[in-house]
Amino acid sequence: MAFRNAALAFGIVTLSFLTPGMALADDDKEKAAAVTEEDGKFLDKDGNPTFKIQADGTVDWYTFSGYRRYHSDCHVCHGPDGVGSSYAPALADSLKRLDYASFLSIVAEGRKNVGGGKENVMPAFGDNKNVYCYLDDIYVYLRARAVGAAPRGRPPKKADKPQGAKDYETSCMGG
Repeated sequence: MAFRNAALAFGIVTLSFLTPGMALADDDKEKAAAVTEEDGKFLDKDGNPTFKIQADGTVDWYTFSGYRRYHSDCHVCHGPDGVGSSYAPALADSLKRLDYASFLSIVAEGRKNVGGGKENVMPAFGDNKNVYCYLDDIYVYLRARAVGAAPRGRPPKKADKPQGAKDYETSCMGG
């Protein structure tokens, strides 16, 4: 939790220095490749959460959990599997250009976009434990979708839930 809060604070500070014209490099399978693992959670070379999908389609626990949490709280607006809707953008596309800190900031604080006579409002989910406690999971799932590593639909196989995930969930949910 401390890492997530520090990353969120860093992201907010970092975003304040970015101008709207600055573009982030598109994410891809190479950048998203898992290089380290900490109790079942995979990280890329920059230390950002990422996915690990085996050749037989088995996904790591966090990708599977992200699929479940996304479809519990996010797909109502953003469509199934992150493909978007007439109401909200396709997050599977957005995450190609959105870094981890920006994702955390937007989900926690919300965002309002006005353009072309249309107003889109992303509500803040920073106080919703069903979302906030699983932000890394949702990010990992959407990142896998964004780079084409995870197909649409429920992952066919999943790794067991690691003890670290159990401990964090208990701590974050207050149980």
